[in-house]
Amino acid sequence: MTFPLSGASRAHTFAFSSSLPSAAPPPRHPVWPAWLACALSPLAAAAAQAASEGPSAAPASTQQVQIVGQHYDNGVGSSDAASQGVIRAELLKSRPALRPGEVLEFVPGVIVTQHSGDGKANQYFLRGFNLDHGTDFATSVDGMPVNMPTHGHGQGYADLNFLIPELVDRIAYRKGPYFARGGDFSAAGAADIVYRTRFDAPWVQATLGPDAYRRLVAAGSGDVGPGVTALAAVESMGNDGPWTLREGLRRRNGVFTLSGGTPAQGWQASAMAYTAHWRATDQVPESLLGQPYDGRVFGRFDTLDTSDGGETSRASLSGQWHRVSEAGTTRIAAYAMRYRLQLWSNFTYALERPDTGDQFSQRDRRSVLGLAASHAVEHAVAGWEARSEWGLQWRHDRIGVALYDTQARQVLGVTRDDTVRQAMLGVHGQTALTFNPWLRGLFGLRADHLQARVDSHAGAFAAANSGRASAVQWSPRASLVFGPFARTEFFVNAGRGLHSNDARGMTQQADPRTGAAADRVQPLVASRGQELGLRTEALPGLQSSLALWRLDSASELVYVGDAGSTEAAQASRRHGVEFNNRWQPWRWLLVDADLAWTHARFADGGRIPNAVDRVASLSATLRELGPWSASLGWRYLGSGALVEDNSVRSTPAITADLRLSHTLPAAWGFGRDSALTVDVFNLFNRRVDDIQYAYTSRLPGGDPWFGRHVHPAEPRTLRVTLRLGF
Repeated sequence: MTFPLSGASRAHTFAFSSSLPSAAPPPRHPVWPAWLACALSPLAAAAAQAASEGPSAAPASTQQVQIVGQHYDNGVGSSDAASQGVIRAELLKSRPALRPGEVLEFVPGVIVTQHSGDGKANQYFLRGFNLDHGTDFATSVDGMPVNMPTHGHGQGYADLNFLIPELVDRIAYRKGPYFARGGDFSAAGAADIVYRTRFDAPWVQATLGPDAYRRLVAAGSGDVGPGVTALAAVESMGNDGPWTLREGLRRRNGVFTLSGGTPAQGWQASAMAYTAHWRATDQVPESLLGQPYDGRVFGRFDTLDTSDGGETSRASLSGQWHRVSEAGTTRIAAYAMRYRLQLWSNFTYALERPDTGDQFSQRDRRSVLGLAASHAVEHAVAGWEARSEWGLQWRHDRIGVALYDTQARQVLGVTRDDTVRQAMLGVHGQTALTFNPWLRGLFGLRADHLQARVDSHAGAFAAANSGRASAVQWSPRASLVFGPFARTEFFVNAGRGLHSNDARGMTQQADPRTGAAADRVQPLVASRGQELGLRTEALPGLQSSLALWRLDSASELVYVGDAGSTEAAQASRRHGVEFNNRWQPWRWLLVDADLAWTHARFADGGRIPNAVDRVASLSATLRELGPWSASLGWRYLGSGALVEDNSVRSTPAITADLRLSHTLPAAWGFGRDSALTVDVFNLFNRRVDDIQYAYTSRLPGGDPWFGRHVHPAEPRTLRVTLRLGF
């Protein structure tokens, strides 16, 4: 998302806010405290019993390793950076997520929000980056990249709404450009989401909630031939949301996977299909809230353009193969994807076109082919144990992308209409060396080559904005790991990263609306990152990590999909601290506490808009308390500058979520893994905003106005899920 800082210029200005200054209305569910006390009373009794019985079961330290190991693979000796790790399905199952994309919030320091309809890609934030819809944070699902280069709405657009969280087996995450495998969009970090290939038994799950929320998911697996397993899952979901304009979100999703072989040699083939459509309630001027407008008092959940919304679809085929032998480990993956998106948005209302309104439409239609291959071998270098890997990643996008002026979804004019062919080839090699029992190193080199061709078809300046572009970047990367010493290890990481820019920005010479000379963007934008970290398990039951990091970007100049032109920006520098903790004092209790602090500035010292200064989260998970389990999570989103001079800032937001689950007994006729779960989002019904922008807009018939524009978080929302195993 991009918005003007003044009537003529545009800039990214996205952040968060907390409670509004006006008094909160009476809660929608005034009896919730009594309900919560009654609901938690069985857990309190079970916890007391577990605490009294705990010491007789096994030593606390042994239990800690076992249980945390089911949730995380982040122990000492498991990674090459303090900011790297793996999240397991057990943790995902124990905590609620309002939207599919929020599974990325299990990655420490990542924030996921939404400023529009729930069918649109989320907004992502990490390490002082407004990642917009995905730039600088690379995401993949079962080996297929989610980020879209040269996208109609925003570079690196990563729509995770096709994700079925119940299928996720693990999330492997890493931050910073320190590892040779990390390519385009991974400068700030990356997350690889891996689906399961087998379930112990088939199951069906139904969820109901207020505002016409309903979701049905069914999945199962079984052997369909000698050594071949099939898994199938389907999802149907609808939601109107708390908005005055019913969202009308309808989502359909399906996954079918065949897999076979052994850990030594195996394969997997998957087909996925997803479609969704929705109406959007976008952000509104904060000054309008509670004021008379159009014959009514304008409320927090009202909208100014009732025709905003979108529709999207995604279908893919993918395959993976691996072999482990004395000759080494070989992995090959390939995929083909077809993708569609049509968005209608209006963020400035009547600023640029007073007579028809400022609604615009963005279209993206593409076919994608991709391949990744790697080979790793064990060997020796000067007597040191070594493991070397080399590989390649190739991706080709054939894209039809357009930007229109519209009114009530009817096209009034064409700003840009382009055909783009874009290919990215990356090759990498790295070697891990064990120098002695307390020192190991990882040294890598990556080369990326981008080629793009843009054919512009509409407008008086189409010829000036067509053309070709190419670029090559070499990226050295290195890490040193010291330890463990007393169950503590230390990390030194450094590397060069990159993200690609929109191909239209690489070739354009004229603003498509005015014809004014336009700045071209760099095809590949380099970044340099460094990190000092430690991870320790010196205290029994406590796993902690600390990372001090820095990331410099050569340029923040980007092509703005909302405007069809580039926006001026400078080089930037970000640094910060991350402190993450996993504590398990007893077998049945896991506590997570994460804190991140960031300092983000442009080269001239100005603030980077939407760089949130502080992020914190605290959660407690109770499990195996008889048939009961529960989790309570608290999240803090700190303040951030909304404009470069820091004259307008967002205010912090605090929310809490609760999950309470009861396993249904087999004696009652229920199958394995059957449960009844209650999720409560925004538990204390805080009047907070999911996002906050600062830009100039104009209401019909009014004057231009600069200030905060907000999109509220959903009020307290209760959802009940019944899962039946067979």
